[in-house]
Amino acid sequence: MLKERIAGLLDQRLSGHSLPRDFYVDEQIFQADVEAVFETDWLFACSTVEIPRPGDYLTLRVGHNPIVVLRNRDGEVAAFHNTCRHRGSQLCLKEKGRANRLVCPYHQWVYELDGSLINARQMPEGFDIGAYSLAPVHVQVVCGMVYICLADRPPSLDHFRAGVTPYIAPHMPDRTKVAFTSTIIEEANWKLVIENNRECYHCAGNHPELLVSMVEFALPDDPQAKSQFQGLMDRSVSRWNALGLPHKPADGGIEFRCIRLPFNENTVSFTMDGKPACNKLLGNFTEQDLGSVRMFRVPHNWNHFLSDHIIHFRVLPISANRTELRTTWLVHEDAVDGLDYDVGHLTAVWLATNSEDGMLAENNHRGILSRAYRPGPYAPSEFMLTHFTDWYAGKMGDYVGGPRRAVAAE
Repeated sequence: MLKERIAGLLDQRLSGHSLPRDFYVDEQIFQADVEAVFETDWLFACSTVEIPRPGDYLTLRVGHNPIVVLRNRDGEVAAFHNTCRHRGSQLCLKEKGRANRLVCPYHQWVYELDGSLINARQMPEGFDIGAYSLAPVHVQVVCGMVYICLADRPPSLDHFRAGVTPYIAPHMPDRTKVAFTSTIIEEANWKLVIENNRECYHCAGNHPELLVSMVEFALPDDPQAKSQFQGLMDRSVSRWNALGLPHKPADGGIEFRCIRLPFNENTVSFTMDGKPACNKLLGNFTEQDLGSVRMFRVPHNWNHFLSDHIIHFRVLPISANRTELRTTWLVHEDAVDGLDYDVGHLTAVWLATNSEDGMLAENNHRGILSRAYRPGPYAPSEFMLTHFTDWYAGKMGDYVGGPRRAVAAE
């Protein structure tokens, strides 16, 4: 019955419009979201520099699935279902930590960092510990970003990797360290959190801190852009070309977006005054004003790569009306807090912006609960929302049994 209801809603959907109400507010459809989207695709988990040493781990929850991502004894990144093979208790209870081995807090079964069970006390003679390793989770690392996939047969990441690597690699993410992490809970559906991020139509009225440095326009040749933006774009392109830095939109279709765009005139970073957030630049950069590489990948992750720092954003659904947003700021591995950067200066813009966006998404969710809600049309500047909702509808179409009529007629 649920799949039939989802199929009916997909048949009603208009591309270029917000989704039918139940896709945002219905708890059963939320559970379908987890199965159809978050248990089938690659998800951003963390940066490799968050788990730099063997034994370092980080946990997250994908729907009802607790996951642990760790660095094993060979220095490789691995991931497992954070569930003991005895009676299912969670193994690692903290968000982050370090362990020589993983020990279940319930009955003290002990696992090696490769997931193998090495001690199961009080089990009878002949018990086969080799049959009770932790369930593995697929892992791939792309430019210092750890992606996990819960599917038995994960989709390919090759096109994404090839598309974004030229943009991100010059920033050398593997030579950074964590400066600050923030996690907030928004009382809104996860798709509303993503949709809010995918447009800047709302920025002028809501994000004064962000617009000190960030240009509102999402395309280098946006027809709505003012003439001064085109001049700024032309000067920036000349500088980027001279430095060998790619900047044109990557060929990501509706799966991912990667582009380098400039900051406003006389600003070089996401700070309240537009001045550098960190004096020690990333990689081999010597030029502070490189704009930012803006990268987004469905279903839930966006990033900014600047000359002086990197910001990762990760969205995880909790329920139909609750969403977790985790933001991580990275600086050069040798940068010294209080000397090269100040955490308050580094994080102020996006802490404010995240708070503002949280209120916007929550208000959006409350409004959609109204019986008067009907899907509304996206503005031309909201083209990335069309990409996202078309992609989402495709995933849900697969979930309900294969291709369906993609969009309803206007």
